[in-house]
Amino acid sequence: MNKGELIEAVRNGLGDEASKKCAESALSVVLEAIADGVRKDDVVQIIGFGTFKKKHRAARMGRNPKTGEPMQINASVSMGFSPSAALKKSL
Repeated sequence: MNKGELIEAVRNGLGDEASKKCAESALSVVLEAIADGVRKDDVVQIIGFGTFKKKHRAARMGRNPKTGEPMQINASVSMGFSPSAALKKSL
């Protein structure tokens, strides 16, 4: 499912009165709220769905795939998702 299909699913879930623009706006607000929550609190937990967490990766040594030479990989921050038990079970 891509973003357009997700917007269409949200529009269908809101009912016939909802426009595509309204559904797109609702989806954007939810996604931005999740991103802001992870930025501020490091964790956003949605009971019955899952948990979004900020992940810290330490600096490490790696290899350049072209030359095989060792290289330093800088520390970084990313975001991960852990599905809830209910969501896992439904898959």
